[in-house]
Amino acid sequence: MIPFSPPYIDKEVIDEVVDTLQSGWITTGPKVKALEEEIADFIGIPNVLCVNSWTSGAIMVLKWLGLQEGDEVIIPAYTYSATALAVIHAGGKPIMVDVDDDFNMNPEMFRNAVTPKTKAVIPVDFAGYPCKYQEIYDIANDSKVIQLYNPTSDIQKKLGRILVLSDAAHSLGARYQNKGIGHKADVAIFSLHAVKNVTTAEGGAIAINMPLPFSNEDLYADLRLMTLNCQTKDAYSKSQGGNWKYDITGLGMKINMADLNAAMGLAQMRVYPELLQRRKEVFERYLKNFEKIDWIICPNMHFEGKESSCHLFPLRIKGITGNQRDAIIREITNLGVSVNVHFIPLPMLTFFKGLGYDIADYPKAYENFITEISLPIYPQLTDEEINKISSSIISSYGKVVETYAKIVG
Repeated sequence: MIPFSPPYIDKEVIDEVVDTLQSGWITTGPKVKALEEEIADFIGIPNVLCVNSWTSGAIMVLKWLGLQEGDEVIIPAYTYSATALAVIHAGGKPIMVDVDDDFNMNPEMFRNAVTPKTKAVIPVDFAGYPCKYQEIYDIANDSKVIQLYNPTSDIQKKLGRILVLSDAAHSLGARYQNKGIGHKADVAIFSLHAVKNVTTAEGGAIAINMPLPFSNEDLYADLRLMTLNCQTKDAYSKSQGGNWKYDITGLGMKINMADLNAAMGLAQMRVYPELLQRRKEVFERYLKNFEKIDWIICPNMHFEGKESSCHLFPLRIKGITGNQRDAIIREITNLGVSVNVHFIPLPMLTFFKGLGYDIADYPKAYENFITEISLPIYPQLTDEEINKISSSIISSYGKVVETYAKIVG
């Protein structure tokens, strides 16, 4: 069985973790800081804060923004549940909008969803393919949208407009307008979860890019404090002889990353350009294998100044039903290939249906979902395995469609 998304663990990763274990220090310390610096250099944004998950990082940023009950945050209906759950945990209400053909937020639907209660927008880089950030950023800064803006916290008043918070969980390594993700957002949060391009097993990284008059260095320090229960000294600092005194200065959270986790990501970041290049080669091989198949819709890798991080390969099949898609997946699995589906749109999930969301309001999200199959894409894949995966898609489609045609006939 070809696995769907195994983590990249080589000798360098193992050695870095062992070095941490042998150092006598395993929680937040020098390796977390080193990982922050590696990511900051890679994306070109100086202030990056590592936390224990994308979700906790998003909750913290929204709490820092000062969400209150009834405040709205606009998100796409096509995303993982964490995007919406973070808004709810922070005290706000997710307002879902439909997506475009590339699975990403439709900017005009964002514009149309803005009300005086809107405090933030969270565009999602689905599969690692960048959103239409310029359009989204321009809408947030549009004078008519700003006239609707009704700030209810000091941070919101200081910003003077809707916060653009990029859900960059998939897009470490993606490029937009020749820069890393985060340059066209106020804050971007990357996931370092086990299945991501770079992993710390569990983790996230917050890229801070707030405009003036905010100081991003000061905000890094404030948010770092907030990840540690607003304790003025972290455990590493306190451990340096006689430095035990500390204070608690606010209502913080306990969401710091540990050095033991950071060690994995640190080793991977050092070779990430090579790992990313291999992901691109896998992506391009799929494109080549499917280029003459007229019933397959392949995802974009490069388009209009955007470049994918190649986190997922979300293939779509024209003209099939959800039941046919599921049958195709069963056939692919029988051939020894693990595939997946990303994602079940939020309005189709029990919790969100209970809150009143209805998939009928998001037709493009539903259309994308029922035709989507995510193929394995990671550096360890061989060309032979890629060809096997590709042939399994083609043969499974033929078998299922032929069977359904006989039933209908």
